[in-house]
Amino acid sequence: MKLKLRIWRQATPNSPGQLHPYEVEADPRMSWLELLDHLNQQLLAQGKPPVAFDSDCREGICGACGLLINGRPHGTENNQPACHQRVGHHRDGTEITIEPLRARQFPVIADLSVDRTALDHVLAAGAWTSLNTGTAPDADTTGTTHDQAEHALDMAACIGCGACVAACPNNAAHLFAGAKLAHLATTPIPARERTQRAKQIQNELTQIFGGCTLSGDCTLVCPANIDLTAVAWINKEKLYAR
Repeated sequence: MKLKLRIWRQATPNSPGQLHPYEVEADPRMSWLELLDHLNQQLLAQGKPPVAFDSDCREGICGACGLLINGRPHGTENNQPACHQRVGHHRDGTEITIEPLRARQFPVIADLSVDRTALDHVLAAGAWTSLNTGTAPDADTTGTTHDQAEHALDMAACIGCGACVAACPNNAAHLFAGAKLAHLATTPIPARERTQRAKQIQNELTQIFGGCTLSGDCTLVCPANIDLTAVAWINKEKLYAR
């Protein structure tokens, strides 16, 4: 199948960028990352600079593959990372626009690669525990229910791709931050530091990201299927801290 691509090209963070047209013959089974690999092989053969983009595991668990496909984080399918979405879902001859994740907190490094350090600031603020958790046998002495464990695991599934921020009309990171708070507040040992954690993460959210709109756009693009209830944990933990 033939695809007409419009890809954002920007050589450096401070240089102007623009959309460049390309035409490629693609296998419908290709992911968006494989399509970019295929295009880059052609560009290199022509002596032209390849398109810079982020990727790592390509198995949907690292969160590095954030892209905007026709203005939507990761692509047109709900709750799938870009590395799992196939170009064959589009018709032959379709024009596809590929851009970096668009959020003021994610400055462009080059082409489709962005700096997502803003999410790291949230993690550094409180998405950790400093308590001694002991050894593996010690885990048996700390009781938790099956439902608590399952809820914590569901929230811990967040891969930090940043799609929720790019999808939000206000560039909020509440789904991301709420998942971290819910995960650690549900597990018994990390929950002992929940007051300090809530204050520190809330402070980072206020300084860096926008306020939550509750539009729910974030949940449609989240590869980990984090539920919108994660957002409620922001206020829940804030009140608990008081």
